Formats: sequence, structure tokens, C-alpha cells
Amino acid sequence: MSEELNQVEVKTFEVGDKVTGQVTKVEEKQVLVNIQDSKLDGIIPISELSSLHIEKASDAVAEGDELELEVLKVEEEALILSKRKVDAEKAWESLEQKFQSGEVFETEVKDVVKGGLVVDLGVRGFVPASLVESHFVEDFSDYKGRTLSFKIVELDKEKNRVILSHRAVVEEEKEKQKFNRLDELKAGQVIEGTVQRITDFGAFVDIGGIDGLVHISQLSHEHVSKPTDVVQEGQKVQVKVLSVDRDNERISLSIKETLPGPWANISEKAPKGSELTGTVKRLVSYGAFVEVFPGVEGLVHISQIAHKHIATPHEVLKEGQEVKVKVLDANENDQRLSLSIKELLEKEAEETHDYELPEESKGFQLGEVIGDKLKNLGK
Repeated sequence: MSEELNQVEVKTFEVGDKVTGQVTKVEEKQVLVNIQDSKLDGIIPISELSSLHIEKASDAVAEGDELELEVLKVEEEALILSKRKVDAEKAWESLEQKFQSGEVFETEVKDVVKGGLVVDLGVRGFVPASLVESHFVEDFSDYKGRTLSFKIVELDKEKNRVILSHRAVVEEEKEKQKFNRLDELKAGQVIEGTVQRITDFGAFVDIGGIDGLVHISQLSHEHVSKPTDVVQEGQKVQVKVLSVDRDNERISLSIKETLPGPWANISEKAPKGSELTGTVKRLVSYGAFVEVFPGVEGLVHISQIAHKHIATPHEVLKEGQEVKVKVLDANENDQRLSLSIKELLEKEAEETHDYELPEESKGFQLGEVIGDKLKNLGK
């Protein structure tokens, strides 16, 4: 086609016209296309290929690609075209729908920049660092090339601003799991969990997408001064579900109730007739309660405290005193332990009052001494 005809045909196009072109050559900083239904050539500068910054034209298109383009400028023999503007126009319609409906969609992370991630949605989309994950991420370098799910949280066409969040998707998923888990949980269930956080009043345990509280009183059968004496963050524990408050999303758990109680196998730990050492915990009018194992107290009835008559246990015992006791009876079902201090005192009395021969009789048989006494009586 002659130069004059080219000029005539070029003049039939106006800025803003939409055309279709086929890529005939990809250069480093521009792309040449042949305009459909025309003998005209068009030029797409690298800056008009993508909404994102690209180093070379081949990062965006390849020879033979058919592209929808918009006329930016009409020159004497060619058209200056934009792929970016057409992509953006289509993208804004789609993005508006996604934003209004709260749709979750997947797209690839094209770049990692200071402050967050960049994606290509036909327009540049930005994911601030704080909206990438629900936890802190120090280095995002391995996110480039990954496909993540996103929601649009801010959209402003005039400012060409699209803000996305992956964190919102993650947190919504967690909420769904939480509600499902709440429906599944029943009081009395025993399940495994992981200690997430420890406070002065107990430990929060993750039981599958939702946390429950093990109050300090439910950590052990023994007295616990501080939770860190019993559990550590990250520790796997067995817990029993005590109650589930679905409305307030509160779950009460117990570690104590999954452990053998202090009275378990008490008949083996304290068989009848065995001797133990314990601490006087409480004195009452009818006797003394003595702790012989953590969480196990037995009663020494007032009649089993001393051989002599005593009006109250306070006459011979005080709280905190260490004593030796003998087991009279152990009942695991009723959690009752009957103890005696007197029986061990009696034993000690027998041991310290052995019969002793008179000094002058030492070295003689008992029979000989008695025989001599009898002879004297007969005289």
C-alpha cells in the first residue's frame, strides 16, 4: 500500500477507538501489531502493555497473540495503541462486582515490594503486609509466584486504587471452622489439644481451630501456684470438655479430669496395716485430718490419737505437724482413709519397756533366780 493510502486509512481512526491486533514482532521496549481488517501497523509501547512494571515486552506478550487494544494516538502512518487501558476497563467492571459481592478469588503474586505484595488484575492490585496473613511475617520473598486467595477490601477507580486482603480470607475460614467446631463439641468429650497461651488464671488450649480455657483449678489434682509449673506453650495435652457456651464462644476444659485422681488405687498405695508419714492439715473436735499423699487426707479419730484420754486433738497435735500413722482402713469409692497415731505409739511403748532383769541376776538363768526365791519362801 502506498504511503498516501496509509495516511488516508490512518485518518479513519480516532483516539479512543477499540481495535484488534495481532502481534507481528516483539521488541525489547515495544510491540508491533497488525490491525485486523486493515493493512495498518500499530505500535504498543512497553508502558502500555501491562498495569504492572515489566522489564521487557516479552514478559507480557508473544508473537502471534491476538490483542484487544485502544487507540492512544494517530500518527501519519501508524497507530499508537494500549493494551493496558482495555485490560483495565474490563478489570474495573469485574472488580466492582467482586467488591460488592465480597467474592473470594485466586490470583498469582507477581511481585514483592516494600510494604506488601503486588498482583495483576488487569489493574495493579496491592496487598499491604498487614493484610497478607493473620500472623506476623518477617520476609515475604518466597511469596512471589505463589497463588493465594483474596478479597477486595478497598476499591477506588478514580485513584486507580485496589487493595486486597488474604488475611480476611484466612480469618473467615477460621470463623467457619470455629462455628463448626462449636457445634461438634459436647460436654464430657476427651480430646487432644495444644497449649496456646498461658495466663495467671489458667491456660488456653487450641482444640482444632478454637481455644478453650483450662482454669488454674482444673490443671492438676494438686494445688497449682502458677500454670507454668504444670504446662508450657506448644505442649500437647489431653483435655475433657466441661461446658460449651455457643452464644459467647466460651469453652471450659479440664486437664485434671483426664488424669488419675489422687484416690486412684489408694488400697494399693496405702494397704491396711501399712505405716505412712503425713502432715496434720486440719484439727476438728472429733479428730485430725492428715495428708498422706498430695490430695489424699485420712482421718485420725480422736480415740486413735493417744493412749491417754484427751478432750480435744489440740492437746497433743497442731496443724502443719509431721506425724507417723498406721492405716486402719482404705476405701477408694468413698474416698475415705482411717488412720491411727496411737497404734504406732503403742508399738513404740512396747519396744521401750522390755522386761529387764535385776542387776544382781545378770549372768544367771531366770529359772535359777526364781528357784532360789522359792527356796527362801519355803524356809
